[in-house]
Amino acid sequence: MAPRKDKETRKVLAIDIGGSHVKILATGHRTKREVVSGPTMTAQQMVDDVKKLAEGWDYELISIGYPGPVVHNKPVLEPANLGQGWCGFDFEAAFGHPVKVVNDAMMQAIGAYEGGRMLFLGLGTGLGSAMIVDNVAQPMELAHMPYKKGQTFEDYVGERGLEKRGKKKWRAHVVDVVEQLKAALRPDYVVIGGGNVKLLKEMPPGARRGDNADAFPGGFRLWAEDGVTI
Repeated sequence: MAPRKDKETRKVLAIDIGGSHVKILATGHRTKREVVSGPTMTAQQMVDDVKKLAEGWDYELISIGYPGPVVHNKPVLEPANLGQGWCGFDFEAAFGHPVKVVNDAMMQAIGAYEGGRMLFLGLGTGLGSAMIVDNVAQPMELAHMPYKKGQTFEDYVGERGLEKRGKKKWRAHVVDVVEQLKAALRPDYVVIGGGNVKLLKEMPPGARRGDNADAFPGGFRLWAEDGVTI
């Protein structure tokens, strides 16, 4: 009898969509491929570019990390740094494969998850956030919650806060924001990722450093039978 082929052994193409590049990796491969994105990239252009980029790779399932809020497998806001036409786009029809779409911070969080209660924070242009509790993932919109002087968490620890206040004050605010969110959400541990995590000399207490590359194992785990539930 042939061995059973379950979801965790099937081949997945993980797509991480960013404002400057779209990066992809498929099951069984070690080296990512990428293409320039930018403010004119539409959803259809992304699909066309990814199909060309993934030539020679074998895949049957697709995971997409989208730079914006996602509800029921669909983007609900157009991306800030890309072209238009993402909301309402039929990714499954365009790719010809089953597709799962999640927020990009969520996909990175799933890749970094090590069980228990985890809070993920992504330091980048804004502040990405997600919580995973006992293998159940929940995207969060903590960025726009009030923090200080009528401004939000994102205003202080996103790109605007870094440019306005400089690295030293920005780092201090990152530590403070992590402490406030830990007190409110009671995670077992915090993972800090995103492009600006590299600017932190030391990690806040109870936090460890994530990596943008976590998005790829996150994309693979979305389709694993024993993976995280979204």
